Amino acid sequence: MMTCSDQLDATFLALADPTRRAILARLAEGEASVAELAAPFAISQPAISKHLKILERAGLVSSSQSATRRPRRLEAAPLQQANAWIERYRARWERNFAHLDDLLADIQAVAPNPDSKQ
Repeated sequence: MMTCSDQLDATFLALADPTRRAILARLAEGEASVAELAAPFAISQPAISKHLKILERAGLVSSSQSATRRPRRLEAAPLQQANAWIERYRARWERNFAHLDDLLADIQAVAPNPDSKQ
């Protein structure tokens, strides 16, 4: 079983590649077969399968069996977990920027304006 840290590592590793991000974007529109996922890329179907294995290991993609098809689908839970991790830091950065804005406003309030004529 993956720890939370392992899951985040796998998610960010999977998201680091533009082809895998494009596959996820396509799957956000609905299920697709490997052939459908491979169509827009100038790479082989086995290469797409390797990308899908990384996405599956990260829990971002799952497959099901429908007769002879094995459509892939997007699994949102790892993306939600990664977003929650990012959000914690975003809130901290926003607080820091708000504090910096306050400091700059205080400095501007007490500093003489070089453009004003005395």
